[in-house]
Amino acid sequence: MADTNAKLTVNGEEYELPIIKGTLGRPVIDIAALQDSGFWSYDPGFKVTAPVESKITYIDGGKGELLHRGYPIDQLANNAEYLEVAYALIHGDLPNAEQKADFFEKIRKHTGVHDQLRKFFEGFRRDAHPMAIMVGVVGALSAFYHEDLDVSNEDHREITAIRLIAKMPTLAAMSYKYSQGEPFMYPRNDFNYAENFLYMMFATPADIDYKTNDVITRAMDKIFTLHADHEQNASTSTVRLAGSTGANPYACIAAGIAALWGPSHGGANEAVLEMLDEIGSVENVPAFMEKVKSREVKLMGFGHRVYKNFDPRAQVMKETCDEVLAALGINDPKLELAMALEKIALEDPFFVERNLYPNVDFYSGIILKAIGIPTSMFTVIFALARTSGWISHWLEMHSAPFKIGRPRQLYTGETHRDFVKVENRK
Repeated sequence: MADTNAKLTVNGEEYELPIIKGTLGRPVIDIAALQDSGFWSYDPGFKVTAPVESKITYIDGGKGELLHRGYPIDQLANNAEYLEVAYALIHGDLPNAEQKADFFEKIRKHTGVHDQLRKFFEGFRRDAHPMAIMVGVVGALSAFYHEDLDVSNEDHREITAIRLIAKMPTLAAMSYKYSQGEPFMYPRNDFNYAENFLYMMFATPADIDYKTNDVITRAMDKIFTLHADHEQNASTSTVRLAGSTGANPYACIAAGIAALWGPSHGGANEAVLEMLDEIGSVENVPAFMEKVKSREVKLMGFGHRVYKNFDPRAQVMKETCDEVLAALGINDPKLELAMALEKIALEDPFFVERNLYPNVDFYSGIILKAIGIPTSMFTVIFALARTSGWISHWLEMHSAPFKIGRPRQLYTGETHRDFVKVENRK
């Protein structure tokens, strides 16, 4: 609700623009009346533009604060399961015991995929990037559930959310198994969400008594929770923009996966491991960090576009990282290299003064590497986790009137030209 108005003077004419306050964060100025002045706003990257109103996630980058439905991220990651957080993102609050049991049971019932979808994988090359596969197979889900694609129907929207959250671990694990030439492992409903994913990733038909390491399972669940949602980022905005056209939800989530694939977004933890490969050994770390200082190379996994302080997810992930490395007792040169980078970044005044602390991508990459998950799967796991956030924003958008997204532009191309036939062109 507008509390007061800002006044904008353009060419001697004054326009009143409502100032709207949310429950947290900066107020916003409603600039819809700007078009009456004959001008549009110009905001590359939408860095100071709020195109939506949302109740799901709040970020204060200056304070290093991240809230989901009002709950601090560290409390959720340390005390709740990922599916409880997914429920809260969708429904507005954490579930009580009855709601939790019902939601978890619905997820378990929908973890399987149609056998015809399994054959869909065979159209991909074995060396295809798993994210390329995920974009295709998630979009293809709309061909299997076309009877529930009326986006105006609340029941259709709800079952779609359940199906997507339930099937993403199955599809993610299948994309890995396919690249390895191994048989698909169908989900086991006696396992929890993270356990089931690890089982489908690493078990074989011969592993009748397969059991996951409890430390690894907890770490995987925390990785899911810490990546569940992050407000109006590039991929979430993509899901909302696609959804604003009335596109089916599977196509919208596939669009989000495609946006997430970029190395500046979901591909960041994959880029961390690639950076470690380039550095090579611990002995090369000091020289590499000097190149970072002189801006010759980019330090991946440190600092964050939103957080001007410590990434609140990174602290939880660091503790989890330490637990995983201690439990597995891994002596991996790449992990030793990562710890050497972390030490310098946390102690060197150059990085401390610039708040270039390790972010969640840095630690999650180390954990996934330690677990044995290949680098190419890192962004897939991010997509798996972020699906609950994406579908929550899609549901929120469809629960109220909305407008189709239609950004404007600052045109700087050629002005009017006269057409010249090809034989007369110089």
